[in-house]
Amino acid sequence: MKPRRINADKPHLWKADIAASVDQFNQWFMRFAPEAFRSTRIKTTEHVKAALLATRDLRSLDVATLRANPTALSTLRMCTAPPLAVDRLVGLAGANKSLIGSMEEGKLASRMKAELLEENLTKVCRVLTELLDRDIFPWLDTTEDPTDHERDRASTIVADRLCSAVANPIVRNAQEQRQLAMIGDYLDKRGYRKQAHSAGKPLTEMEPATYSFRMNLAVGKTVKVNIPADAVIQLKKPGKDRLPILIEAKSAGDFTNTNKRRKEEATKVHQLQATYGESVRYVLFLCGYFGSD
Repeated sequence: MKPRRINADKPHLWKADIAASVDQFNQWFMRFAPEAFRSTRIKTTEHVKAALLATRDLRSLDVATLRANPTALSTLRMCTAPPLAVDRLVGLAGANKSLIGSMEEGKLASRMKAELLEENLTKVCRVLTELLDRDIFPWLDTTEDPTDHERDRASTIVADRLCSAVANPIVRNAQEQRQLAMIGDYLDKRGYRKQAHSAGKPLTEMEPATYSFRMNLAVGKTVKVNIPADAVIQLKKPGKDRLPILIEAKSAGDFTNTNKRRKEEATKVHQLQATYGESVRYVLFLCGYFGSD
C-alpha cells in the first residue's frame, strides 16, 4: 500500500508544529535538564575519585598505572590546565591515535606490541604530568596527602569539566528517554505489552501486541551489521509481511547540524529496505528544534 502523506504537501502548516515542538523542548529543558545534568555529575564525580585513588592522587601517573586503568584517561585529560581534547593530547604527546581512542573506551589496543605500547604510554604520562592543574590539586606541591575535603573539591571540579564536555549528549539522552517513555505509556494504554524479542528469531516472528526498546536489527546480505531501533512495535493485527513498525527517537536542542542526522537516517532506511523489503515502516519521532528543512 502506498504510504499516505498527511501534511508533507502543506508546508504552510509546518510553522505552527515547529513552534510547538521548540516550545515543548524548552519547557522540558528548564524543568528536567538540570536534574539530568546533576545526576550525571554525581556519577562522574565518583569516577573521578576512582581515578585519583588509582593514581595515588596523581602522584603515580606512570605507565603501569595507565596500563592497569586505561579508563582513567578521559578523567586525566580534564585534570590539566587547560583541559585537553583527545586530538590535542594525541598531537602534544605524538601518541598513537588508535591507542588513545581505545583507552577512551576503557581498553588498551590489543594488537599493539608491548614495547610500542610502553613508548606511547610514556609520552602520554609525560604530557599529562607536565600540564597537571596545580590550582585544583595543591597537594602536588607538597609532601602531604590531600584531605578528604580537598579530594572531594578537586573531584567535583574535574567532574564539571567532564560533564560540560558532554553536556549536549547528556541532555539528548535524557530527552530520548522521555520520548521512549511517552511511546511506552501510549502503547500500554492500548493493550500492548513490553516484551523483549529474541535476537535469534526473525523480526517477522515478533508476537502481536508487543513492543521492545533499543533493539538491534541485522541488515546486509553478505556482511551483516546491526542497526539499533529505538522502538519496535508489532501490531495487534500484523500486516501480510508481518514486519513491525520501527521508530527512531530523535531530539535536538538547536537548529544546527540537521544535515548530518538526515543523512544518517536516510542511510538506515535504505539498509532496512534492502534487507526487509520496500514495505518496511520506519518512523522518525522528532522532538525539539527540527525546522522545515
